Amino acid sequence: MVDLRNKLVLALGERDGIPGQALQACAESAGARVVYVATQCFV
Repeated sequence: MVDLRNKLVLALGERDGIPGQALQACAESAGARVVYVATQCFV
């Protein structure tokens, strides 16, 4: 298991998968600081 406390995170989500905001919420609940959030469409 990865310890995210006091780490900086880039939350890059995918439009048809997991959105960036969901990744942000998970990372923040694990104690990380999210510095960038985006949801992209990868084709």
